[in-house]
Amino acid sequence: MDQVRDAGPTYALPRTAALLVNAKSRKGRKLFKEACRLLQAAGVELSMAEAIRKPSTMPDRVKEAIASGAPMVIVGGGDGSISCSVDHVVGSDTIFAVLPLGTANSFARTLGIPLDLPGAVEVIAKGSARRIDLGMIDDDYFANCATLGIAPQIAQTVPHGLKAWLGRPGYLLWAARQLWKFKAFRLTVDTGSAVETMDAVEVRIANGPYHGGVELVDEAAVDSGRIVVQVVMGETRGHLIRSWLLSVLRHRERRKTTREYEGQAIRLSTEKPMPISIDGEVLAKTPVTARIARRAIRVAAPSPAG
Repeated sequence: MDQVRDAGPTYALPRTAALLVNAKSRKGRKLFKEACRLLQAAGVELSMAEAIRKPSTMPDRVKEAIASGAPMVIVGGGDGSISCSVDHVVGSDTIFAVLPLGTANSFARTLGIPLDLPGAVEVIAKGSARRIDLGMIDDDYFANCATLGIAPQIAQTVPHGLKAWLGRPGYLLWAARQLWKFKAFRLTVDTGSAVETMDAVEVRIANGPYHGGVELVDEAAVDSGRIVVQVVMGETRGHLIRSWLLSVLRHRERRKTTREYEGQAIRLSTEKPMPISIDGEVLAKTPVTARIARRAIRVAAPSPAG
């Protein structure tokens, strides 16, 4: 489902682009050559095409592509590859495009981009450029969702080979193992107008509705102009399991397991500093301020119906 609800004017996409693929992502190395072939066959000229074997260099390569004047940068990889790249697109005229080659591909799902390679290439060749919001954790931009709780614990410990070999099933198996070590925590939310403290088992700081490839935060959208903080309330791991199951099933009772806060800036703190995963990568610790960067970048997205 396309979660871009009111993105304003749309514009034709450039026919020239730089392609940067994370070769360590779930499908990156396997599909790099095919991506080059499909893009060129669709009429997209590649001024640069690189399979990046050291993911830590992805931000620098994106920065170099933008500095070289690339009108569009295509990043192939998972949500982590996207999140570490968008910072360098902010403030530029470059359009950001995505090939969903990761495990969850939450950002691609939010934009309504097909998860198969030919479908994603068709969006880049025939879609439109739209302006969208980005989330921020302090001064760090992110594309989709940042989390406190079990997700950072998984991200810090999951063997990379497990994700590469088994994909989402492997990730879920590791998540189940980590869940038994997990404990609830005390969270304080400061919206600027009110301060509340509660027991929580997970916190989702959302610019889009998807987390882990599952639609969890219904109120979040990349064109809303608001950051959404969704707190899964409870004192035991059982509360988290119940909330996840109800959300996966889209059961109406799922809303009773969470509490949502919306605004331009929301301060989050815990009794002890806790790690925060930003689009799947652990990059921050509480306390932090979650913000929205309104209409921060232009992305390649499916053209509006009609």
